[in-house]
Amino acid sequence: MKKIVIAIDGYSSCGKSTLAKGLAAALGYAYIDSGAMYRAVTLYLLRHNIDPADEEAVAGALPYITIHFENIGLGNHTFLNGEDVEADIRQMDVSENVSQVSIISAVRRAMVKQQKALGRRKSIVMDGRDIGTVVFPEAELKIFLTADPEVRAQRRYKELTEKGVEVAIEAVRRNLAERDRIDSTRMDSPLRQAEDAIVLDNTNLTPDEQLEKAIALAEAAILQPAD
Repeated sequence: MKKIVIAIDGYSSCGKSTLAKGLAAALGYAYIDSGAMYRAVTLYLLRHNIDPADEEAVAGALPYITIHFENIGLGNHTFLNGEDVEADIRQMDVSENVSQVSIISAVRRAMVKQQKALGRRKSIVMDGRDIGTVVFPEAELKIFLTADPEVRAQRRYKELTEKGVEVAIEAVRRNLAERDRIDSTRMDSPLRQAEDAIVLDNTNLTPDEQLEKAIALAEAAILQPAD
């Protein structure tokens, strides 16, 4: 059976990771969380008191950052220099800084290089902001995930509170709006829908319903004759 690369892009808190993980599991593919890579870089900078606005200092730190993923229990965990930081990279301080870090060209070049290397063997699902446009423009299936902004904010708020993070819903709304603005207007690899991407609006879909639709799209792409 043909092996393909599946790229899932979209706005913050649209459920990209949930969909990508479920789709990878259904297909027996590897899941690569590109957003977690940028979060891990952000965490490293915060821990070492490196100002994300100081691009020279950020670029100087990149050679000291190694990121990999391990499947632990029921899901992927992100490792930063050998440490499991899956919980740490989901905190609000990282969320509030990750978009600023991700617009830095040196950071994007370093992460894209790692992502391209991971994708050479095919059979992967990767989600992010520029996977279908920059990292894997040749991906056999590109999905652009979207949802109503208020629905996204409520989902993110629920996710944080269930993890014990105390945050106001208005702060979540502002954070998502600012991240959307930064991600869509950055000079290097802005968030945008690839011309050949299939839009999947999950505002009124359950996770199972959107996964069912994505599996059907993937199966059709796998059966498509190779060029």
